[in-house]
Amino acid sequence: MIRFYNGKILTMRDDFAIEEGEVWVEGDHIAYAGPARETDSQRFDRQIDLKGNLLMPGFKNAHTHSAMTFLRSFADDLPLQQWLQQQVFPMEAKLDGEAIYWFSRLAILEYLTSGITANFDMYFFPPDLTQASIDSGFRTVMCGGINDYGGTPETLERDYLAQNGRHPLISYQLGFHGEYTTSKEKLLGVAELAQKYHAPVYCHNSETKAEVEGCIERYGTTPTVFLESIGMFEYGGGGFHCVHYSEEDLQVALRRGLWVVSNPGSNSKLASGIAPLARMDAMGIRLALGTDGPASNNALDMFREMYLATVLQKLQQEDAAAMPAERVLWMAAVGGARAMCLPECDCIAEGKQADLIVIDLAQPNMQPEHHLVKNLVYSGSKQNVLLTMVAGRVLYEKGEFFVGEPAQRIYEECRRIFREKLAP
Repeated sequence: MIRFYNGKILTMRDDFAIEEGEVWVEGDHIAYAGPARETDSQRFDRQIDLKGNLLMPGFKNAHTHSAMTFLRSFADDLPLQQWLQQQVFPMEAKLDGEAIYWFSRLAILEYLTSGITANFDMYFFPPDLTQASIDSGFRTVMCGGINDYGGTPETLERDYLAQNGRHPLISYQLGFHGEYTTSKEKLLGVAELAQKYHAPVYCHNSETKAEVEGCIERYGTTPTVFLESIGMFEYGGGGFHCVHYSEEDLQVALRRGLWVVSNPGSNSKLASGIAPLARMDAMGIRLALGTDGPASNNALDMFREMYLATVLQKLQQEDAAAMPAERVLWMAAVGGARAMCLPECDCIAEGKQADLIVIDLAQPNMQPEHHLVKNLVYSGSKQNVLLTMVAGRVLYEKGEFFVGEPAQRIYEECRRIFREKLAP
């Protein structure tokens, strides 16, 4: 058993109150969370003195393509379609399972330094991708990503059944890449699976104006409205990006309880636009936060996403009060867990999964402690992450990784694979 004591605790159970107390972790779950207790120290395998620092739930990266680390800074400062068609797609065609495995392990290292304890990943070769997470001790929810370039409803169903139950750290949700890359026949097949398994469905949605305009040309309406019309969201789900939502789209999201996973860093870098998060939040639409892939962001940094999520809304709304820090922090930690169907990871409470992070408050950017939640969002950074724990295992602490392989070997394998298999 591990004991965290002598620190501040942000449980995020109901509000943003900072409590004094301690947390005990037994196996993969939280055994106690509350005021300090007199206890026999011999019952603990390890006691971690927080020294006044903050313990809180880990962040959840609710949309990413981890293995795209191989394209980080490879094709930047290009228009979206040129970036995709001429740079990304030709390189992705060279990928194999080994490449996916090692480049995903590289991404996991970066997640851990940012206090991210779970990711919602959409990419190729699901068995290799999830094996990277298992071998690292990291929690991953896979999202199906079939489209007209690969995959069918039959392969989606196969992966759904194979990955769910494979390992306690792995789960799989139905999904497809996007309306604009997937034929109506395949979309109908995905909708049938949703209804067969009473399952939510996730996809890229309304990321660009061109995507929405193309769907209107094809089907006479927006992607969200069209997908609802074919039964895609009978059991909920969500969309990644959702930048160009119409009024009718907003109503569909509200009515169906869809999650909107915003990716402000990627949307800004690719000049896709700013999602109307403040409007969505005021309506009661469910919100979460993700980095998108490292080819379009290029960092896997939840602190940067939180900052952009709030300041871009203030700029868009011309209102400095828009999208307050508390709501954005909720998106990054609690909202992400629930969007990914991980309710057991959404807060600090007895019986919940021990997916925890320690934030170093003894740094200049976190002082003075007028309002810790505001500090986290407006001035916090990766430098403040002291420790990241997933399912009761410390995977990152004070600059060191404990993921089954030395970080240097992961870097070397990634360089080798790029040189031997991917280099133009």
